[in-house]
Amino acid sequence: MYGRCGSWWRGGIGAPFMGGAFPWGRGGRWGRFFGPGEIRLALLSMLESGPKHGYELMKELETKSGGIYKASAGAIYPALQQLEDEGMVISDAAAGKRTYSLTNEGRAELQKEAETVKRIWQRAEQAGDWAPWMGIEGAEVMRPAADVMKTALKAATRGSHDSGKIAKIREILERTKKEIEVLEKS
Repeated sequence: MYGRCGSWWRGGIGAPFMGGAFPWGRGGRWGRFFGPGEIRLALLSMLESGPKHGYELMKELETKSGGIYKASAGAIYPALQQLEDEGMVISDAAAGKRTYSLTNEGRAELQKEAETVKRIWQRAEQAGDWAPWMGIEGAEVMRPAADVMKTALKAATRGSHDSGKIAKIREILERTKKEIEVLEKS
């Protein structure tokens, strides 16, 4: 029921970093922004401020993720229907638009899952921080950057905590960063 809740990084350009390289990664070729059951909590938390219709919720999810997560109607409306079936929300079809409101059961669920909701929005904020660099150009360097990070971490954490080796790895990474910054300015 709570599988791929909309796609993010359309076209799979985020795929090289999926699988945990960044705190919002959930694995798989397309990745998942929300884990199982999290879309429900995200929707409930957005309804806490007042009634909204599905399109508003979709746009708010996109905004809160800095544009990285693009909610689909195929993810949002079934989740809203499930929440309504569970008594967490009620809907009202006024003026041609179906709006959803939080019920007391929905508020209780939010209180019970407050820590999870907090983590969801922290992850969304972190994802939004990366949004300006997640175009096609960014996708071209993601895989090699991830490989360098993985290799550096492996080398630093294997063995006998050799401080000389760690210092050398830091030196290499700092030198590389400076070289890239020179390219950025040119």
